[in-house]
Amino acid sequence: MSRLASTLDPRIPAGRVRLAAMAAMAAALGFLLVAGSLQMVRGDLDWQRATLSQYLLGPWGLLLRSLYCALAVAVVLLAWALHAQLSATARSAAPLLLFGTGAFALAGVAIGDSWLPQVAPDFHAWFHHTCAITAFLCVTTGMLLQAWRFRLDARWRRHFPVAAAWSSACYALLWLHALWPPAGQGWVQKLLIALIVAAMWLAGSWLWRMEPGAAAASRR
Repeated sequence: MSRLASTLDPRIPAGRVRLAAMAAMAAALGFLLVAGSLQMVRGDLDWQRATLSQYLLGPWGLLLRSLYCALAVAVVLLAWALHAQLSATARSAAPLLLFGTGAFALAGVAIGDSWLPQVAPDFHAWFHHTCAITAFLCVTTGMLLQAWRFRLDARWRRHFPVAAAWSSACYALLWLHALWPPAGQGWVQKLLIALIVAAMWLAGSWLWRMEPGAAAASRR
């Protein structure tokens, strides 16, 4: 048995954790590339004022909606892999549940925007708003809690300062965007999304590069 496998939940092969990390990085990178490119090719929208959700409809909307769903799946995989990789004392179901709920809400945004605008415009507005708020709140809160758990694991403790600072910045920016009118513009929302997705890529890269050495330390 590899030294890495000895640190994981014994029911979960180490290879699956690495695949989850790779999927998270690929989904995050693909989302950032496509969402960034749409800022240039969608001349019908003002990138500074339009929120990212406005790009879900119209040209290239199907591609972005598909990436929303892929990102939602990747969030769940990453949350599961992080939970499996942490030592027993550092594990908590709270981040896992928050990330899962946020991912479900994110997929709801994409799926709802594919047909609700034509079928039930009024319900669509409520549904989209509810799912978007749920996704932002659950994911950013999950980031904070997950970062806090890192400090309890010998191998992940070195990532705690960056994870805590990054997640705190995302959480603060979310409330700044929601509560301060000058920060309510679309570019601020897109900056927040970019920071969250970049954090997802970073966590996936940490997971992928996790040293198998000193594995037993996290269990002692």
